[in-house]
Amino acid sequence: MYAALDLGTNNCRLMIATLHNSQFRIVEAFSRIVRLGEGLAHSGELHERAMDRALKALKICAEKIEKRGVTRIRAVATQACRIAANGLEFIQRVERETGLKLAIISPEEEAHLSVLGCASLLDGREVRPLARAALVMDVGGGSTELSWVELSPEPVGDTSPRIALPEAQALAQNNALRMAPRQPKPRYWISIPVGVVNLAERFPEPVSGDTSAWFEAMVEEVSLKVRDFAEPEALRAHFDCGEAYIVGTSGAITSLAGMHLELERYDRSKVDGLWMSHDQVQTVITRLLDLGHAGRELEPCIGKDRADLVLAGAAILEAVQRLWPCQRLRVADRGLREGLLLSMAKKKTRRRRRRGPKPAAANVPA
Repeated sequence: MYAALDLGTNNCRLMIATLHNSQFRIVEAFSRIVRLGEGLAHSGELHERAMDRALKALKICAEKIEKRGVTRIRAVATQACRIAANGLEFIQRVERETGLKLAIISPEEEAHLSVLGCASLLDGREVRPLARAALVMDVGGGSTELSWVELSPEPVGDTSPRIALPEAQALAQNNALRMAPRQPKPRYWISIPVGVVNLAERFPEPVSGDTSAWFEAMVEEVSLKVRDFAEPEALRAHFDCGEAYIVGTSGAITSLAGMHLELERYDRSKVDGLWMSHDQVQTVITRLLDLGHAGRELEPCIGKDRADLVLAGAAILEAVQRLWPCQRLRVADRGLREGLLLSMAKKKTRRRRRRGPKPAAANVPA
């Protein structure tokens, strides 16, 4: 039994799975918005209320891990704990109060794990003309990781049916996450210190008047952080001729997809892997702006927790789409958690290869 725990600037997310024949079977998933990074951009520290919210969610995770008898766990913390003056102190508090040992990972590892988690969506053969490159964007609460991947004519990810993973519901027995023979690796990557929480805090929504200028200001803020990163220009030709697409993984982007599908209730099985055109994304953004904050709260795929964050996420997506134009977006309701699971499985496979086959014995310790 494996567990992957991701404590981000906005969300606390857990996934528990079993591994058999290079295939993970998801048995439980948990996600809660905790806004650990609330106010961090102004004070430089994690606030007490935010830490309390995160601890409550982490205690639930610890209980689920113990109940399921998890034997292998990888628990990580990202941008909020990386930059907060009291981030390490909070990590130590988490261990004292929950028993969970969180490791603060680097932006580079976060980007690589997100790409690994999205491997099954990186198949250039599904696009016409054939895709030769993809840009994986992991939009978090406090940072955004962008990874440019050069695609092979052969699939680098899992071509089996996607996981149908409704949060807080029993999962179908055939829901699986498979290890791919070859895993994609970013050719270029960048992490920018802009996510939905700190961007929304920096640009509070106007109470009245035209919101288009407010949205454009957020788009420009993100563009300034990305436009001077020149290394991926080697892949520019693939974007110019339509041989590339964006894979977007974040709660904000999956919310856009849910609105596009007009879902009465969020359904991961319909959202994960969904293709959206640039025009379709624009239509949803326009609708979000027209709805206003109160209207967005009533949307079933947004609600009160994301009403003030979803347009910040849309602005990050829009900035990237303008700088790296392509007509297709693939929505990913997967990412870091799945990458953590697959990374643990890869390490286990490598150990077995080094040690050779297990000896025949009645009781071999795991």
